[in-house]
Amino acid sequence: MSKVLVVGAGGVSSVCVHKMAMNSDIFPEIHLASRTRSKCDKIAASVKERTGVDVPTYEIDAEEVPAMVNLIRKVGATLVVNLALPYQDLPIMDACLEAGVHYLDTANYEPKDEAKFEYKWQWAYHDRFKKAGLMALLGSGFDPGVTSVFTMWLKKHKLKTIRTLDILDCNGGDHGQAFATNFNPEINIREVTAPARHWENGEWVETPAMQVKTEFDFEAVGPKNAYLMYHEELESLAKFNPEIERARFWMTFGDEYIKHLTVLQNVGMTRIDPVKYKGREIIPLQFLAAVLPKPETLGETTKGNTNIGCIATGEALDGSGEKTFYINNICSHEAAYEETGNQAVSYTTGVPAMIGAAMMVQGTWEGQGVFNMEEMDPDPFMEMLNQHGLPWQVKELDGPVGF
Repeated sequence: MSKVLVVGAGGVSSVCVHKMAMNSDIFPEIHLASRTRSKCDKIAASVKERTGVDVPTYEIDAEEVPAMVNLIRKVGATLVVNLALPYQDLPIMDACLEAGVHYLDTANYEPKDEAKFEYKWQWAYHDRFKKAGLMALLGSGFDPGVTSVFTMWLKKHKLKTIRTLDILDCNGGDHGQAFATNFNPEINIREVTAPARHWENGEWVETPAMQVKTEFDFEAVGPKNAYLMYHEELESLAKFNPEIERARFWMTFGDEYIKHLTVLQNVGMTRIDPVKYKGREIIPLQFLAAVLPKPETLGETTKGNTNIGCIATGEALDGSGEKTFYINNICSHEAAYEETGNQAVSYTTGVPAMIGAAMMVQGTWEGQGVFNMEEMDPDPFMEMLNQHGLPWQVKELDGPVGF
């Protein structure tokens, strides 16, 4: 019988635990831990009210490996689902190795003192997990995660090769706040303010943050400005699809978000280096994150839709020449809140975390070592997306994107 330990108690974790509890035939025993146990208790109370399932909760510092090992052994977990901060990926992986359990996360590791996230640190764990006979699945969120699976589904069913790939992430929701982020503020702002990078002709091309944009008309949302950014799935997609000539990631931001972020940058509030304040060191960005609205509190007021997907151009499988396909999901903030008490940005990450965990505990996806989503059969994952709240659609476009 599978026993799952979920680490982290933000909006993504809330969605994931709710969805696990709604599928008790797959997840008969769920445990939840974070640094702040009261957050776990709040999620557990909601899960109990909505599903009748009891979720035991624990207080844990995920960076304390011995404490994590003790907790894993105490609950008898067979899989740890890491929904904590990306800084904590490596210590949680260390704890899983020592305790002898499988591992899953939704975002790759990045060091605390540098806004640079890449897979090299976690890929370096491959031999250790392989030797231990354990599986680590990286990036089982939406992007990374679903976008990676979307791409591989297109390659399996529509395209022999992929020449160009564009990932478009649009949040068309309105939460009524002057400035708030829809997932962890610290991680969100670190991502947005980092230099943009995209893959082109076998190398990374870097441009200043938020300098390249294009307008795109998103179904169920409307025309939005999408900004070129770096996102970690570009690295794994380029690795596992070496024929790709160009891969880019785009995310939408409103003018008010850009205005507020620019001011915060100009006054030094997005800095990640310590500064002295009243005799103690603080990190400005961490202080800013503490005073901004918490993403998990935005569900009730957020209205509208998200629209996230991939546009891929390449040689058609049927030999008909070059084709372009657009595969995407549209998710309602209101529907996500009604089902789990969370807005759609948390929902679109939490549901794939549940599905990735289901792939592992049911033995649908197996392996020994460290794996990215691109290495797995996309079909069973895609089927579960349709079944559990993230239905997708695919259509052929007239030609490649013009931006």
